[in-house]
Amino acid sequence: MKREIIKIDEEKCNGCGLCIPNCHEGALQIIDGKARLISDLMCDGLGACIGHCPEGAMEIEVREAEPYDEVKVIELMAEKGKNVVTAHLKHLKDHGEFVFLRQAVGWLMENAGSVDFEVKEVIQEVHFYQPGHHEHEPASGGGCPGSRSMSFSPPPATGRGAPQNSTAGNAGAAVNSSTAVNGSGVSQLMQWPVQMHLINPRATHFAGSDLLLAADCVAYAAGNFHDGYLKGKTLAIACPKLDANKEAYHDKLVSLIRDAKINTLTVIKMEVPCCGGIEHMAVAAVEAAGRKVPVKSITLSVRGEVIDDEWL
Repeated sequence: MKREIIKIDEEKCNGCGLCIPNCHEGALQIIDGKARLISDLMCDGLGACIGHCPEGAMEIEVREAEPYDEVKVIELMAEKGKNVVTAHLKHLKDHGEFVFLRQAVGWLMENAGSVDFEVKEVIQEVHFYQPGHHEHEPASGGGCPGSRSMSFSPPPATGRGAPQNSTAGNAGAAVNSSTAVNGSGVSQLMQWPVQMHLINPRATHFAGSDLLLAADCVAYAAGNFHDGYLKGKTLAIACPKLDANKEAYHDKLVSLIRDAKINTLTVIKMEVPCCGGIEHMAVAAVEAAGRKVPVKSITLSVRGEVIDDEWL
């Protein structure tokens, strides 16, 4: 499968080793004077090591890699002691990886009698830990601040704004953006990041969600984008004409459908011909994922009016 994983520029790497203690998963080692990624299974792709490299030799890339395995990671990490395990669990919490966090805590509780520290003390410390900026860690967790995975609480209901766009349970309803241009003024964004190259399909906010796949220009044309289309949905945006490496988009959509098991997929695009590629991408991903998921296609005019609204 394709996923985000660490890439090391051997020409820039001077073997200083500062990245090693900051890879809580133990995926890095100094071998022959250079930092090496020793296991795809161990690298979570979140980039906590990047900010500790003084030579700028590390970055995140999307490539074929074995799926990250939290159980294998925590099993090996437990041998390194309480402090390493605690740092790893806080690292997962920092990045909103609560599925992996639950897997790790579950393993620790099941194996509490075979580790040389008090598991309850670790769990309690992590439970009360508040993610944020740390003395020895960059605010971004080591990677680009704009790509840090975050989940937001749904905004409070205001009773105002356009009706929410339909989902699988209400396929007949449609929103006419030409008559509903004024919303509540409250952002309905549920997660960050949103650009397809930056999203992590394994992030817990996508699990079982209703996903809105929007062409970049849609939010500028649709005056009711937040209340009419985004409300209650996770979001991914892309430009099917100008974006590079769209093969990665296909793989991420397949993962969202097959692994995150999104509930519905709504594709919203503009009427211009080049925008049709985003719908083709979604349909191809559903076929490749081998899992049926309701797909809704919405087409807007360049003035934001609904031209077409149908379940595929």
